Amino acid sequence: MTMRERTKAIAIGPVKIGGGNPIAIQSMTNTKTEDVRATVAQILELEQAGCDIIRCAVPGMEAAQAIREIKKQIHIPLVADIHFDYRLAIAAMENGADKIRINPGNIGEKDRVRAVVSVAKERQIPIRVGVNSGSLEKSLVEKYHGVTAEGLVESALGQAAVIEDMGYDNLVVSIKASDVLLCIRAHELIAGKTGYPLHVGVTEAGSVTAGNIKSAVGIGTILYQGIGDTIRVSLTGEPVEEVRSAKLILKTLGLRKGGVTVVSCPTCGRTQIDLIGLAAKVEKMTESMDLDVKVAVMGCVVNGPGEAKEADIGIAGGKGEGLLIKKGEVIAKLPEDALLGALKEELEKMESYRM
Repeated sequence: MTMRERTKAIAIGPVKIGGGNPIAIQSMTNTKTEDVRATVAQILELEQAGCDIIRCAVPGMEAAQAIREIKKQIHIPLVADIHFDYRLAIAAMENGADKIRINPGNIGEKDRVRAVVSVAKERQIPIRVGVNSGSLEKSLVEKYHGVTAEGLVESALGQAAVIEDMGYDNLVVSIKASDVLLCIRAHELIAGKTGYPLHVGVTEAGSVTAGNIKSAVGIGTILYQGIGDTIRVSLTGEPVEEVRSAKLILKTLGLRKGGVTVVSCPTCGRTQIDLIGLAAKVEKMTESMDLDVKVAVMGCVVNGPGEAKEADIGIAGGKGEGLLIKKGEVIAKLPEDALLGALKEELEKMESYRM
């Protein structure tokens, strides 16, 4: 049994995490939450991309109150991200938030934390206790002579204990760091010390390129060890890119099935078509297709059929023409500009057979 299967099962609206449930993909809106129209539009786009849980910033009361209307128009659980003001946490829950994310250490006096916990307990709303390497308590930085994995774990468990002591254990824990190796080590340590589901991510990972590499290494290593119940790929970019990357990490590790997997060869001196552009078009064309198939996009007709034989279907380009390949067998020779259309037609046939 993996550590993931031993964690406590938690219900975030209709989505269950922990206890061996499928790993959920989370993202965060970058709209002003009080702008209901823009926020809903972004969440609906994220839903279409495969997001399971969405988090929204709640910096003021207008944002907290907007949750009620947002919830009416979306289909996935909403997490309210709260800092400093306990009244915002309470208002967010009263307006329909499915989970709240707080740091008990910056909410203030225990009476304020207790007021938040009381409402969460009454409504059975999970609380995510979040600790980041950039906000580790000064006392722990001094104790461990810097920001360390041990300090992050002690902070997270200590904050969870504050809520436990108030008689509530419907908790999710997150410990994030921008240092990938530190993040991995912290998760390895905490997995053996708590039974709460863990939300995994590399915080402040950077741009789409750098952030994807850091997240793939960090999140992938943690998940491969059987640790982690929800994930977020944090990128400085459009939130939909976070969801696409998270799905690919899960699929690469065999932790999520379904959807089209596109494989493509690197370019070389034999490439005589726009392979980079073609592969990008295939990825875009297939991202919303409800098919569990592998599609190969190959750059030449020399090695294409052989390299694509493990794919369900594929195309291989040549000079001005190319091949349509199915299960390793060439089924058609076509002009270059007809390859994409022929591939789409075959995939749509596969979709219709499933209905």
